[in-house]
This record gives sequence, C-alpha cells and structure tokens, in this order.
Amino acid sequence: MAYDLSMELIHATVQLEQPLGDGTRTVGTGFLIEAPTPDGKPRVVLVTANHVFEKMPGQDARIGYRVENPDGSWTYTPALLKIRDKAGHELWTHHPSRDVATISITAPPEFAKAAIPENWLAEDQTFTKLEVGAGDEMMALGFPRGLAANQAGFPILRSGRVASYPVAPAKIFPTFLLDFSVFPGNSGGPVFMSETGRRRVGAAAEAPTQFIAGLLTQQVELNSERLEIGIVTHARFIRETIALLDNAAAPVTTASTDVVAGARAASAEEAASPD
Repeated sequence: MAYDLSMELIHATVQLEQPLGDGTRTVGTGFLIEAPTPDGKPRVVLVTANHVFEKMPGQDARIGYRVENPDGSWTYTPALLKIRDKAGHELWTHHPSRDVATISITAPPEFAKAAIPENWLAEDQTFTKLEVGAGDEMMALGFPRGLAANQAGFPILRSGRVASYPVAPAKIFPTFLLDFSVFPGNSGGPVFMSETGRRRVGAAAEAPTQFIAGLLTQQVELNSERLEIGIVTHARFIRETIALLDNAAAPVTTASTDVVAGARAASAEEAASPD
C-alpha cells in the first residue's frame, strides 16, 4: 500500500492548548514523530515550535487526542501533558538557536501508531536531490485561531508555494518562506511536500517526493499588516532537537542568522480564543 504522507500527518498532528483562566486559551500545533531511543526502545516524540511552550505559563498543556469509535465517528479526547515541573522548570528540550521544541510523550496506543517515522524528516540532500525550490507547492497543517476542521479535532490542511530562493543548505538558509495565510495557532505545525504537490518532471521527479520539510514558526507582517507569508524552519533542526533528548552535547548546526523584517511568532498569547 502506498504511503500517503498527507493522511498520515493529519492523524499525527494535534492541537496544543492551555487555558489562561480568563475564559481564553493559548493555542499551538504539534505533531508526533516515532524516534526510538539509542537502545532501540520505541518512543513517541511531540514536535512543536519552542515559543508555543514558552508562552504557556502553567505546568500542564492539553494535547488534542482523537479516538475513532466503532461506528466510524470520532471523539475529541484531549489529555494533560506536563510541560513544567512544580518549580516551573521546562520539561521539554529545545534547539539552542532555532525555534524548535521536542518532548517525549506517552501517547494512547492508536496515537503512538500514528507517529511519523523520523526518517521522513528532510535532510539537506533531500532538497538538493529533488531540486526543491521557489514555486514548488507544499502543504501545512495547523489550528488557525484554535479552529479545527471539525468537532473531532482534526487539523486544517492548507497549501502554499515556496516563496524564497535558495532553500538549502539549512546551515546557510535555516528557514524559507511559504506563500500562504498564517494565523496565530499555526505555529509548530508540519510543513511537507507530497507527490500531488510536485511541480517538476524528469529524472529527479522519479525519486520519492513525500517528506516533512520543516515546521511553521512565524508569520511575516509589515506595519501591522499580515503579508500572508509563513516562515518555515528546516527539518534538519527537528532532527537535531530530537538528538538532544538523548545527548545534551549532541552536535547542532550553528546557522546563519536570518532576519526577516516584520517576522512575528504565529502563536502564543496572540492565539487566545474562547475556551
């Protein structure tokens, strides 16, 4: 059976939220990666933008699990996820220079099965081999303004085209632009390419064209006006952050500083919506 990354990521993507106590909630997006421990034990890792957790002041976030019922319907069943200890110390791991966070979780069995294998995260050679560049279409999953696709809590699927050049290597270009409407609540969501989004043809196109390119971390604004452009952080930094879970001294990329005028985080308290 062919692997449909779009459907697999829809099931692996979850809403992250924390009530603020005033009838509103902070909202972000995360997705699950299957990343075994160094000794081979199964492990599910939640990936999101670091600022999503940073802007949640409480000890517990809510992770939006979904359960399929025997009649084919789905039930939204959020569970608590401890992100800080009683002293307020962070329980997640974040990249030292990029807006990426990971945390090991114990997911319900059906969600553990939905986690995407780590090897679907792109590397620099992925972009080079497939000649990914400006104009190529990519997909993004998330919960804009805390809105889900339905009562079951599934994420909303959007699409856009790569809006910057070049897009690799990540050490020099740690982020790239995607032309699509970004809203608070989208931060931390996966950005990926599927076969249906492939623009080019030829020898390079014969290779698999399904991979996770990165995660959405910011939107671009100018004079308080949204330009409908998202900033995507390369998947390379997700890989490195996962490695830091097992070894705090694991090597990480010191990327060139990329400053996009008007860039703002696309979640945190700005994503407050009715609880």
